[in-house]
Amino acid sequence: MSSHLPAQVRGPASAPGSGLARLNSLPHESARAALLHCCGSDRWAHRMAAHRPYPDTAALLAAADEAAYDLSQGDLTEALAGESSAELGHGAPYAALLALDAARAQYERTFGHAFVICLDGHPPEEQVDQLLAAIRRRMAHEVDEERSIAADELRLVARSRLVRLLDTLAGVGGDGPDDGRFPADFGLFAPVG
Repeated sequence: MSSHLPAQVRGPASAPGSGLARLNSLPHESARAALLHCCGSDRWAHRMAAHRPYPDTAALLAAADEAAYDLSQGDLTEALAGESSAELGHGAPYAALLALDAARAQYERTFGHAFVICLDGHPPEEQVDQLLAAIRRRMAHEVDEERSIAADELRLVARSRLVRLLDTLAGVGGDGPDDGRFPADFGLFAPVG
């Protein structure tokens, strides 16, 4: 697999003050640190930071996908080690929380990493059922098959976190794009389910 992302096609610059403009203008290490919260692979975060500036959000997400598809097994292990299992909202029934805790514990014993799933598009009231059904379904997989599925879910979670990062950066005040605060300082990066 390639070690470089394709060259960006330069179009109109992102709007000043937008989250993408702020991400593009952060110093490399600040951007890498923020991106590391989106995907726990240092290689992924470094590549994403080094590939800036992104002309638009679609280019950023396409680059994130490509970088995720290019993760080595070691990079994937590093990223999965930094994940925690998807959490449910506070309104979930107690019995569902107990069942989910037991299922997650079994999953982690079986596969050696947190259960990763992207629940974008599922309303909060469906997330309990989605999580439990997905864990039960995925417990039947062989280790290699489940690792592949976890990698794809991690890619989707990273995309979701990138969008949230841009939203947060768009709302960051201060004297400039790097006002000494990192995106992680804003409570943005609770694990995404």
